[in-house]
Amino acid sequence: MNKYREFDNYLKEFPTKDGYFGDFGGAYLPEELARAFRETDEAYEAICHSAQFINELRRIRKEFQGRPTPVYHCERLSRLFGNCQIYLKREDLNHTGAHKLNHCMGEGLLAKFMGKKKLIAETGAGQHGVALATAAAYFGLECDIYMGEVDIAKQHPNVIRMKMLGANVIPVTKGLKTLKEAVDAAFEAYLNEYDRAIYCIGSALGPHPFPKIVRDFQAIIGIEARDQFKEMTGMLPDAIAASVGGGSNSIGMFVPFLSDPVEIYGVEPLGRGSKPGDHAATMKFGTRGRLHGFDSYVLQDESGEAMPVYSIASGLDYPGVGPEHAYLRDSGRVRYEAISDEEAMEAFFYLSRYEGIIPAIESAHAVAFAMKYARENRFGSILVSLSGRGDKDIDYVYEKYGCGERFFDKSDR
Repeated sequence: MNKYREFDNYLKEFPTKDGYFGDFGGAYLPEELARAFRETDEAYEAICHSAQFINELRRIRKEFQGRPTPVYHCERLSRLFGNCQIYLKREDLNHTGAHKLNHCMGEGLLAKFMGKKKLIAETGAGQHGVALATAAAYFGLECDIYMGEVDIAKQHPNVIRMKMLGANVIPVTKGLKTLKEAVDAAFEAYLNEYDRAIYCIGSALGPHPFPKIVRDFQAIIGIEARDQFKEMTGMLPDAIAASVGGGSNSIGMFVPFLSDPVEIYGVEPLGRGSKPGDHAATMKFGTRGRLHGFDSYVLQDESGEAMPVYSIASGLDYPGVGPEHAYLRDSGRVRYEAISDEEAMEAFFYLSRYEGIIPAIESAHAVAFAMKYARENRFGSILVSLSGRGDKDIDYVYEKYGCGERFFDKSDR
């Protein structure tokens, strides 16, 4: 008997009309923004069941994004650890090099339907910024991207790409100058322009309806992966895994598998260790709180203020997590594990050397977990969402790690 059948009607039940996944979610906003978010919700509900909208999005995914992306068997990497087989859902082959375009093209289409003229967003690793700049160029919209100065320095190739696509990249100089501060700045800008702009949140978080909207657009990852894996092997994987910062690629991967007899793992950044400020492992160390207008788990101090966070992966260094992930953790359906910088970088170089795939550092966290899973399980299979490619990271990685020689001894070469 499948013990996960309680999730058969999950998408109809969650979120509630008020945007809650159990105790998590909601929309805690100034009245001006609350009205704008309600407008967005009403517009999305009006078109998400429209055959015209769905068919146009399908055409964009096929002809512009290059979907479906393939599932790939890592045969050489799997052999290193025994007989447990590692597979990748290749979102790095999606146009712009990551999963982010899945929701950005949907949000751009929604903005056109609403008559908006501008897209506003934050970005950390830059992949959301590039994807949104791409959507803006495709739909003929203005685009403002807020990015912390620290991330601008780390992700220079993506900054150039955004500018080449016509976006305004606006440096954020407050606080730690990373993703949280970029979100703060983007919200503030949206407050002044909501009449002509739409805020396109970069992950499955924020006030309702964005966790729902981003999840629905990202679910294409898991829908494709599930069908592709069954076609390749005749069965479902034993486990699936994806990296979790805010949670967009992971929620898109997880939801189509919720009612299947499959183990599900979210992989967070342990960074340099367990001390506050050395990691961004919200599920492991966070407590229930409120951040950026929604309830979830948050890395916070005793007064409820978000604490400084760190990850080598710019797209994962956020002090909270999407509300749907918080619910899935508390329900027991999804397990959340943490991977250190060192483990992620080992996986970065192993995937590069053994499979010819240079992953994004964010994605390398999930690959590292798959390597650990394969070491601990002699048989079976694990399917990983490879959320993005590593072009954006190679300058930073080379400066800090060279070409990864220290991760390999002579017997590996």
